[in-house]
Amino acid sequence: MTQARRELGRTGEDAVAAWYEANGYIVVERNWRRREGELDLIARKGRNYVFCEVKTRTTDAFGAPQEAVGRVKQARIRHLAAQWLADAPVRAVGIRFDVAAVLAGHVEVLEGAF
Repeated sequence: MTQARRELGRTGEDAVAAWYEANGYIVVERNWRRREGELDLIARKGRNYVFCEVKTRTTDAFGAPQEAVGRVKQARIRHLAAQWLADAPVRAVGIRFDVAAVLAGHVEVLEGAF
């Protein structure tokens, strides 16, 4: 991955983290990694936890950013979320899986995307 792509991804994740914070969430983790993959963003509001996959694009020439989160990616995120919850010293009342699409600087968060 090139440095420019890494920077684009980081910029998108920063924008989405700011969106969550502006909407009353606390960002708990960013880029939580395991051998099986990575969780981009974990946020909470009270005892409800959100696992968010962030997709950032400069154009929609190859489709909308959120279209890049297919069934295989969703299953991987669910598995990683279960690992995070098992390892974390928290008791979640509820969990949700969001997809955040950042296109040309505009943030759209699809709450409960899967």
